[in-house]
Amino acid sequence: MTGVDTSPSLIALCRRRMPEHEWIVADMRTLALSQHFDGILGWDSFFHLSHDSQRNMFHIFAAHAAPGAFLLFNTGSEYGEVLGEYQGEPLYHASLDSAEYQQLLDDAGFDLVAHTANDPLAGGRTVWLAQFRT
Repeated sequence: MTGVDTSPSLIALCRRRMPEHEWIVADMRTLALSQHFDGILGWDSFFHLSHDSQRNMFHIFAAHAAPGAFLLFNTGSEYGEVLGEYQGEPLYHASLDSAEYQQLLDDAGFDLVAHTANDPLAGGRTVWLAQFRT
């Protein structure tokens, strides 16, 4: 398993808790690892990117996907931007609309496997599961 986050303190925590895995401080928007993965997870991270950055991520996902790899990520349920708060600090969220996510997946070589908006089993998140074409 390889984990990526922009926060050095979160990566340090992961290294302490799971030292057998690889942990990288990096920005997923510019990620260029020389590896392909069977699974890619963008959970509670992808929706903190701007609309344009989200659009660009699908080619980064594809560049890191092995044939048949699964991509799991969560988004908002409709197009827009919201500024929330976490521990007293502003926290940005953005989402595209479902049709655009489906088109971006297709353009990047992913087939949609499952999609659930506002999934109660996932804490109300909108969940996407796709598979990279072989």
